[in-house]
Amino acid sequence: ILILRREETFMPPPLEDPELNIHHPYYDVARHGIIQLAGDDNSGRMVITFSCCRMPPSHQLNHTRLLEYLKYTLDQYVENDYTVVYFHYGLKSLNKPSLKWLQTAYKEFDRKYKKNLKALYVVHPTNFIKILWNIFKPLISHKFGKKITYLNYLSDLREHLKYDQLNIPQEVIRHDENLRGRQKGKLPPVVKVPPPRPPLPTQQFGVSLQYIKDKNKGELIPPVMKETVSYLKRKGLQVEGLFRRSASIQTIKDVQKLYNQGKSVNFDDYHDIHIPAVILKTFLRELPQPLLTFECYDHILGITSVESSLRVTRCKQIVQGLPEHNYVVLKYLICFLHMVSQESIYNRMTASSLACVFGLNLIWPSKGTASLSALVPLNLFTELLIDFYTNVFNSRTVPAWLPEGKVSLPQTEALYSGLSPGKKTFNTD
Repeated sequence: ILILRREETFMPPPLEDPELNIHHPYYDVARHGIIQLAGDDNSGRMVITFSCCRMPPSHQLNHTRLLEYLKYTLDQYVENDYTVVYFHYGLKSLNKPSLKWLQTAYKEFDRKYKKNLKALYVVHPTNFIKILWNIFKPLISHKFGKKITYLNYLSDLREHLKYDQLNIPQEVIRHDENLRGRQKGKLPPVVKVPPPRPPLPTQQFGVSLQYIKDKNKGELIPPVMKETVSYLKRKGLQVEGLFRRSASIQTIKDVQKLYNQGKSVNFDDYHDIHIPAVILKTFLRELPQPLLTFECYDHILGITSVESSLRVTRCKQIVQGLPEHNYVVLKYLICFLHMVSQESIYNRMTASSLACVFGLNLIWPSKGTASLSALVPLNLFTELLIDFYTNVFNSRTVPAWLPEGKVSLPQTEALYSGLSPGKKTFNTD
């Protein structure tokens, strides 16, 4: 009984987030780490996690503020397809919101939030969840109900998400282990992860830029990148919501397999412009090291502390310090995204919108995932690259505050052969 009572009353201290500023508008809530980002799922959708075990006792947390913070977070992504993972373990009488609050929360999340929520995964559901479902069933539409998936074990997430990107609380991991240990007879089937195999000579996903270059006769721009960009330039520039939509998981896997096997891909066969868009994002996200490199992460986080008039100059310094290959590939990509932003009157994808999509596909920390508080500088940096493309990439010199090395740029300007008529964009073919 004593052990159970301790489990009931103990709450973990706030999650330490070195990137969280005390001046954050929701610092009182954000500091607990209840809501986190977790990269993309298998369909290229942003993943947001909600961890009940990180909720402090009710008298220490203003649940109205929690609701406001959740909306504040989602407001940055509701224009894009997104996924929510809800870790139910840790919700106790001590920290449980009232039913009235839950009802208010459901009403607050109107169509704006529900439309692009493509999946809600409830991990470790209990009888409490079933009771809630019966209470709220009259309010929940059939269409929304189909988006909810209950998962009894963490391993079940591997089927739907990039498991290693998830920031799962240790309390939830221990609870999962305890659940498995209590099983009588056979344990639930464990997802077997096959041993890593050496990459194919034609591999495109999950290997370094250098590997792809070596296997493609020294070509600097990876074939998958060149083909997706070329296709989207021809057929996607004026598509509304380009890069905001997801695609079929199976189709994305099939296309990845074709590329990895060195086979040709004809995107016309799929009749979905969002497939090459997701493939491009997936390629960037599966690089062993981000295109902007781990070394740049802290420098990029500091962009918000730089005076506004000097931020483009700082962006230029950071980019010029990249290894040569990364610089060329980044220039190729940003040139294309700048071109997309120039058509925003049709596609609704401004530099800011594109930054929200591509920020975490260009840079992420070497350990774990980027926190919500890191989003502002990461997205701002990406937005500046897109908006001021011609300023940032007009020369290549070594800034004094970065180490020397790998900064020459041999005859790669042929990739950017002239300005498009009437627009400040370069030809990226």
